[in-house]
Amino acid sequence: VTLHSLRGQIAIVTQQTILFNDTVKRNIAYGDIERTDEEIIAAAKAANAHNFIMRLPQGYDSNIGELGTKISGGEKQRISIARALLKNSPILILDEATSSLDTEAEIEVQEALDNLMKGRTTLVIAHRLSTIRNADRIIVLVNGEIAEEGTHEKLLSKKDEYYRLYNLQFKENGNGNDRLAKDLE
Repeated sequence: VTLHSLRGQIAIVTQQTILFNDTVKRNIAYGDIERTDEEIIAAAKAANAHNFIMRLPQGYDSNIGELGTKISGGEKQRISIARALLKNSPILILDEATSSLDTEAEIEVQEALDNLMKGRTTLVIAHRLSTIRNADRIIVLVNGEIAEEGTHEKLLSKKDEYYRLYNLQFKENGNGNDRLAKDLE
């Protein structure tokens, strides 16, 4: 296996989206000039990006500025997700993909991520536990060591480190006990 072939099998969506001073279309295609407009639009729709793109002055041909300065954080993330969808790799890495988003943008991006993760092996690196609730397997690390592992439900029922983190996180957002009670049902 070469490094080049390995990279071809992996798509990454990171906290810091890398976008170029170019059009939305070219940012989604990310150097793959073989992609058709139809494929790019289909990826944008699956990433919940199509509607905001169509509101831009020139739609898919709108320039988004260096590092995407002309669009919001949630819009940048959805372009990054569309890029990953278009790549259609069997392995997906999500590295803090929703950490810098407000609640409304996170909901839209999470829906897009759910579409992206279907049928793929996905590694999710997250501090926001809402992004991993539906994972088949969650591994909780403490000081670089595996503290516990299991599903969301199993880890909550153990009332150990994951339970503590989950309860703490949702208390900070003002809905901890209600959310926790619902999850424990």
